[in-house]
Amino acid sequence: MDSKDAYIKQLENTVKSLEQQVSNLTEMLILMRKDKFGSSSEKTSRKEIDGQLSLFNEAEIEARANIEEPIKKRVDGYYRKDSRTKREELIKDLPVREVLCDILEEDRYCIQCDTALKAIGKETVREELEYIPAKLQIVRYVRMAYECSKCKHTDTPYIEKALTPTSLMNHSLASPSSVANVMYQKYVNGMPLYRQEKDWENLGLALKRATMANWVIRCSEDYLYPVIQYLRRELIKREIIHCDETPIQVLKEKGKKPQSKSYMWLYRSGNDGKSPIILYDYKPSRSGDNASKYLEGFKGYLHSDGFAGYNKLKDVTRCGCWAHLRRKFVEAIPDNKLKDTPLTNAEIGRDYCNRLFKIEEDLKELPFNERYTKRLELENPVLDAFWCWLESLNVLNGSSLAKAVKYAKNQKSYMENYLLDGRCSISNNLAENSIRPFAVGRKNWLFADTTKGADASATVYSIVETAKANNLNVFTYLEYLLMYMPDTDYQSDPEALEDLMPWSENVKAVCGK
Repeated sequence: MDSKDAYIKQLENTVKSLEQQVSNLTEMLILMRKDKFGSSSEKTSRKEIDGQLSLFNEAEIEARANIEEPIKKRVDGYYRKDSRTKREELIKDLPVREVLCDILEEDRYCIQCDTALKAIGKETVREELEYIPAKLQIVRYVRMAYECSKCKHTDTPYIEKALTPTSLMNHSLASPSSVANVMYQKYVNGMPLYRQEKDWENLGLALKRATMANWVIRCSEDYLYPVIQYLRRELIKREIIHCDETPIQVLKEKGKKPQSKSYMWLYRSGNDGKSPIILYDYKPSRSGDNASKYLEGFKGYLHSDGFAGYNKLKDVTRCGCWAHLRRKFVEAIPDNKLKDTPLTNAEIGRDYCNRLFKIEEDLKELPFNERYTKRLELENPVLDAFWCWLESLNVLNGSSLAKAVKYAKNQKSYMENYLLDGRCSISNNLAENSIRPFAVGRKNWLFADTTKGADASATVYSIVETAKANNLNVFTYLEYLLMYMPDTDYQSDPEALEDLMPWSENVKAVCGK
């Protein structure tokens, strides 16, 4: 009888194990289908937010008696908000070409009494946006030479020639504007060189993609890389840095197959009230040693996801990312959940994260020291409740919810460190948003051919994204650097590069939007 009971118990355990395996495989299948065909947005609908978490009294906390209402206008019995962008705002900085529509002089007479007509004014009938296509022209530098007529017939004749700007590349048609355009089209508009080749051909010049690639690599090495090194030294001095990394495929890399993954690393300054710095760095691996070497000398708060490689950095305080944690709870929410049913544990975990982000949204305009104090007051109770709720869960091993719970527990020591300084962020979204242009551009050009190309991409992306973050016109800033760097003696005077930084008054005056 004992052996029979033991056999039944064994069968029950087997069935339970198989049910768990089927449940996990079904969940994996649903998640794969969601990744492939579902919406990529993690935004919680407004209806769900309104009914979230009764742990706190939302009405009392969120009420603001002195908050300003949006400007509204009454239109046919109902109120409508003013448009955020009016046409006048869009075109206010554009030059204007006025087309005067006049009556022929011989027709300026009254058809009733044949008296000559007199001008009484003019009116604007309409405005149109005119597109002026690009055009090419050759800039030929011609310099004057002068001689001394008195010394001309002596043994030491004197001749002086006018100074000319240094060329970007000897014996090349490359100019600051043409190279800046190639970089802008590829790294801002995501246009591969083979498509740019067609555009140049339409403008009347058979410019090969190999030539453009050479322009990008040579100019990024000679003129943009020193600027990046200066920005890197400035970044190390900051107290808050955000990090992220994303794969890149390099076809011709020594010791690696073309199909293998390399990585583009992203380092950027935080919301510290100073001018933003955003830098990319290409490396053949995802080893944490890459970040440790790049940020050598940095001592401060390091924002990142849960990647363990960042633990190799010494003398830093790691801050976890609540957006990553929230994403894991969102992925664990069943797609087939019925309406008006109790919240699942995955939804409750998501709602705790939503509550923290809502508080952060309310505090974002406060000075750093006030934000620090308010965070401790408003967010500590939510965090305490979240960790207690997490410990009370009994989750199915291998499920998406179990992975979310495990991630939260493993990252707990980092998840509250953002409370230590009002300048720190609750998430690593700054880094994710900064690395997104590279990930989007990668869909167009797919891979880098060589490591030199990958390094050049890292350099140009660094200039482009830093210019964007500092509200500069990207093309104008690229052209500005390529114009002045050839004649800047930065090797003997490194501080000369300060005048070319995106926060320089000269740069803002010339390249500001």
